[in-house]
Amino acid sequence: MLLGYIKKYFFKYLMGILILFGVDLLGVYIPQFTGEVTDGLGGGGFTPENVARCVLLIFLCGLGMAMGRFGWRWFLFITARKIEKEMRDDLFEHLTGLSQKYYNEHKTGDLMAHFTNDIAAIRMAIGPAVISVFDAVVMTVMVLVKMVRYVDGRLTVAACIPMLIILGGALYYCLVVDKYYVEKNEAFSLLSDRVQESFSGVRVIKAFVQEKREQEEFMKVNLNNKKKNLKLIRANMIFMPAIELVIGICRSIALLYGGMLVFKGEISVGHFIAFNQYIGMLVWPMIAVGDSVSSFTQGHAAMKRLRKIFDAEPDIVDTGRDSGIGKLEGNIDIRDLSFRYDPELPKALKNIDISVPAGSTLAVIGRTGCGKTTLANLLVRLYEAESGEILFDGHPIREIPLSVLRSQIAYVPQDNFLFSDTIQANIAFGVRKKLDLPEEKFSLSTLRKSAVQLNEFLEEDQAGHYTKINEAYNDLAEVEEAAKQACVHDNIIEFPAKYGTVIGERGVTMSGGQKQRTSIARALMKTAPILILDDSLSAVDTDTEARILENLKKVREGKTTIIIAHRISTIQNADQIVVLDDGRIAEHGTHEELMKTGGIYERLYEKQQLEKMIDDIAE
Repeated sequence: MLLGYIKKYFFKYLMGILILFGVDLLGVYIPQFTGEVTDGLGGGGFTPENVARCVLLIFLCGLGMAMGRFGWRWFLFITARKIEKEMRDDLFEHLTGLSQKYYNEHKTGDLMAHFTNDIAAIRMAIGPAVISVFDAVVMTVMVLVKMVRYVDGRLTVAACIPMLIILGGALYYCLVVDKYYVEKNEAFSLLSDRVQESFSGVRVIKAFVQEKREQEEFMKVNLNNKKKNLKLIRANMIFMPAIELVIGICRSIALLYGGMLVFKGEISVGHFIAFNQYIGMLVWPMIAVGDSVSSFTQGHAAMKRLRKIFDAEPDIVDTGRDSGIGKLEGNIDIRDLSFRYDPELPKALKNIDISVPAGSTLAVIGRTGCGKTTLANLLVRLYEAESGEILFDGHPIREIPLSVLRSQIAYVPQDNFLFSDTIQANIAFGVRKKLDLPEEKFSLSTLRKSAVQLNEFLEEDQAGHYTKINEAYNDLAEVEEAAKQACVHDNIIEFPAKYGTVIGERGVTMSGGQKQRTSIARALMKTAPILILDDSLSAVDTDTEARILENLKKVREGKTTIIIAHRISTIQNADQIVVLDDGRIAEHGTHEELMKTGGIYERLYEKQQLEKMIDDIAE
């Protein structure tokens, strides 16, 4: 898999390696030319033409090395960053395509570690580590050959001394670029927050068919992360040559031994000068090998962990993609449906048979853990039933395209997940507009081509941070109407920024009842033929509940509604009521019919009425 990314940029890798080889080759000749000039001038055998020729050669080598160092950094470092970005985009796309079961078995924090540290480790392995190994081997061989052949083999042992100088240069470099690392880490933090929130809300994303939109949102944050990293790389292009200059000053500690040999007449002054330059050239290879081994080890382990994710296949396959079904009317038939979450666990649903005509209301009630939420998850096909079947308008659920199925069902999950965004954006989540951007992978060039469209949604400040400037995914009047139907409008307008209020992660700044009603408003915005409310009124008072149900009766006229609840007051006016007990249908009928059976429903009704009387007395 990794070779596929490298193969895509093979030419740039090859160009970078060739340029790096050329820089190393030019580098080993500069000390030799310097020594020749020194000896020629000292011995009197050099003419002004000879000196000018050597000086010109040294200048050309230096110029070629300067251009080459910029060139190989451009080809190799930036290519590694591009691969990192594409791999992260592909990983995000792959994970949003996996089924709900995968997220039940994998922790979000663990996925984040793959998403951040592992990909960064791979980037270090295919970028800096490759460069370090090649440069260290080639440079070491070239320098040692030159030192033995041109200077003196006895002096080669002195090449280990300058290793200590690297420490001071590295500390100086870290101080200089510290602020760039801070910006890079801030961008990384934004990226991590986006990924964590998206995966935490993957059920909502899937239910509202927003995978593509989330990928687009992620790519924008990822682009900002790439920009901050490139800023750091540009700093490297400037500071690394400067650090070499500082290290060069420290080479004076190596002059003692070479100077003694000059005084003894064992080497010439030119050889002595060349020797000191060669020592400096060995500093980088000495530390590069250790860093490279560490980077390759981490990269290899990270690649194995990522491979497990990329090898994971979704349990839910879009088998109905080419069926031609484009719309649902709302008829639902559940026949002999059974389901269990794991082969070792007991069945969550057992032999369920229900028929829901289009335009009617089905209520599902029962004790906690009886299978109510499981039934809702199966209807939106977050899981695959092991036996039996679910039909919509006579079509088996597997024959309906996933995008059609989930776009035709407005789903309010039990956990009422809200995003760290404005209230308006949360309510309009399922019907918000998509950016009209190219289908190809996002790159700087493609984003520039779509700059006009992007500017409608993003604004870049002086620090390079992106902020949203257009939260109006849909007309505000439509959002307000949905909020009024869900009886949350009066609460929202009390906030300082009203519908522009940014709520905290998972809607933490809102009360439980406000979160529930905001989730209901989000579902009502879809005006879908099928609405599923999974215990979505448990945190609201009975008066508010009655008003919401009355509004639902009006706006949902002629549409199918499935209400899952614990309170009988929520569902007593439904066209049919199903009582689940231990995964089975224990009772089935209307409110009046079930009240005559003397069964679970009647006992539950009497218990809740007694609790209500006690609460009224307490007040």
